Amino acid sequence: MKILRSTCILFLITALMSCEKPEGLGGKATIKGNIWTEDWNTTFTVLQSDYASADVEVYIIYGTNTSYSQRIRTNYKGEFSFDFLREGIYQIYVYSKDKTLQAPSGIVALVKDITITSKKQSVDLGRIVIYN
Repeated sequence: MKILRSTCILFLITALMSCEKPEGLGGKATIKGNIWTEDWNTTFTVLQSDYASADVEVYIIYGTNTSYSQRIRTNYKGEFSFDFLREGIYQIYVYSKDKTLQAPSGIVALVKDITITSKKQSVDLGRIVIYN
């Protein structure tokens, strides 16, 4: 009887520990922001215009994943929102021309690290400026 009780307790502890959910969908938290484009000349010396970035792809990485977990597009105002997230760590990124002219491809990822610490948290990244 003692062995059975110990086995049941061990099973219960294991079951409760496995209920911890990893980062990703299934929660009530939100990460949102706005993408803004600055159009520069080819040497990035003259700003020609700036505007809300419509239809730009924004990516999110859940936890320690090595590739993106979800991809969305901005609306006509440049706004984006990743909804229904759990507590945990996230990375948001968007691609931009390299204003420093150092990247061989001419393109860089602009990355924001975020930690969601409460179930209904809303994180506003504000304006993220990309270059064109």
